[in-house]
Amino acid sequence: MTAGGLFLRPAIPADVESLRKLIRESVLGLSGGDYSGQQLAAALEHLFGVDTRLIEDGTYFVVESEGSPVACGGWSRRRTLFGGDQYADRSDDRLDPAAEPARIRAFFVRPEWARRGVAKLLLAECRRAAKREGFRRLELMATLTGIPFYEREGFSIVERSEVTLPGGVAFPLALMSSELA
Repeated sequence: MTAGGLFLRPAIPADVESLRKLIRESVLGLSGGDYSGQQLAAALEHLFGVDTRLIEDGTYFVVESEGSPVACGGWSRRRTLFGGDQYADRSDDRLDPAAEPARIRAFFVRPEWARRGVAKLLLAECRRAAKREGFRRLELMATLTGIPFYEREGFSIVERSEVTLPGGVAFPLALMSSELA
């Protein structure tokens, strides 16, 4: 799909290394106002990263400009709510679209592309795809940095929580939900 010079496509296994770099740049460049350096370092090591299951499922997308990835994100029909391959608390169990929400997963934007509509483009594609599969609601675990974006896009905070990462590092997050119209 093309929009305003941007190209959105499903991620493929060959993208993994460039996505890892994009994720690191996004986290370090956009989240410093909400998290400490220690929190960000721990999250990059133990929490944030590529979830290759999403790529295998065809539910993870890359937004490119001039052939270079500027954002990534996706959705899932599986129980895991957040975390890359390295995150231990994961489940590949499938969700029931009639009773459970699809998961919005792992949105990251290069800092120089922030607030230029690329995350909105990704979210619109995820909404369309989840709705096609019969889901009626969406759920996600937002970083403090991501909360304002998701609120603008119709999500509401269900619950604030935190994950304790190795080394005892607390990482605050917010569970958010939205109906699919």
